[in-house]
Amino acid sequence: MQPNGSICALVTPFDEAGAIDLPALDRLVALHLRSRTSALVIGGSTGESGALESAELTALLQRARKTVGSMSIWGGIGASSTAKALELLQVAESGGAQTLLAVTPYYVRPTQSGLIKHYLALADAASVPLVLYNVPARTGCDLLPETVAELVAHPSIVGIKDAVTDQSRLQALLALQGPEFAILSGDDETAAEWMNNGAAGVVSVVANAIPAAYARLSALAVAGDEQSSTALNERLVPLYKALSLAPNPICIKWLVARLGLCRPDLRLPLTELETPHEAPLAAAFDRAQHD
Repeated sequence: MQPNGSICALVTPFDEAGAIDLPALDRLVALHLRSRTSALVIGGSTGESGALESAELTALLQRARKTVGSMSIWGGIGASSTAKALELLQVAESGGAQTLLAVTPYYVRPTQSGLIKHYLALADAASVPLVLYNVPARTGCDLLPETVAELVAHPSIVGIKDAVTDQSRLQALLALQGPEFAILSGDDETAAEWMNNGAAGVVSVVANAIPAAYARLSALAVAGDEQSSTALNERLVPLYKALSLAPNPICIKWLVARLGLCRPDLRLPLTELETPHEAPLAAAFDRAQHD
């Protein structure tokens, strides 16, 4: 089935000792189930993937699967080498991931040919669907539409999350979309525009804090109600901008903690939200809730 709707890139909750907090994970999963989130990404970059041990990723996935209900659980398998990504693929599948989200290898800046070989190796090894993930601002490489076009024929590759926001990129990718391959926005602020123009959904950060509103926005946009989805999106713009006060996931985890769902703790080198940013972030969130 083609991925669609509001897919939340879930934060990873930690307890006072710095270990993963499974009861907090239960609360997060329950919130998203009530809010009609389509799927949850466990161990993605918003979930501090680089700071998680393999055993922790397994535990998170297994716990989420126990309480997930109708939602799909995705496992993040991003790594800077193909061999490490293949190891994470095995970990995610053993934990029960129903879909895999694989960011482009970061820092090493592979060629387009290298990206093709990388993703084909993952797709050949996968026993569940694989979604490509392109976010050049963080990884240092860009998975170009013409490269994606060479990957869509693989039966295990079912979509791409792309965080390049310009319209020319969207149009090039939409030419590849079909019943078995989905285009997903990877940028909250422009996701409504992408979905109004034909994208199947979004992998969202802001959905951690406003899951019901973002699920509704996504449903409206995917259904073709551009007027309603645009109006709702405009209400959320100040919150999108406030989330850029600090690198992701610092701001969103602080908001989730403010809702009483988990602690704001992160693993180094990430640190908690600086005090001067708390008031503007809280104000933007409150306006999004009540406007």
